[in-house]
Amino acid sequence: MNEEPEAPEDLEALLDHLVASTRLERSEAARVVAEVLEFFGEGLEDFVVRRHAELRARQLANAEIFARIAGELGLRRFKTPPLSERQIRRLIYG
Repeated sequence: MNEEPEAPEDLEALLDHLVASTRLERSEAARVVAEVLEFFGEGLEDFVVRRHAELRARQLANAEIFARIAGELGLRRFKTPPLSERQIRRLIYG
C-alpha cells in the first residue's frame, strides 16, 4: 500500500486549493508541492555551485556567470545581501 505522507497542517489549504483548481489528484499535488519546497529550500552555497555548473555547461565565461548569479540571488527564497564577484567565486572554488 503506497500512501502519501501526511502534509503539515499549514500545507493542507494549499493542497485543497490545488486539487480544486487543477486536474491534479491530491497525491500528485502533494508531490508537486514537495518538489517546489525542495527546489526553493536549496541553500546559498548549493545554489551558487549548481548555477555555476549549469552556466559553464552552456559555455558562458565566468564574468558573465558571476553577474547572472548575483542577479538571480535576489529572486531566490533565501535572503542574502548582495554578493560581490569575489564572494561568489569563493563559494564556488573555496
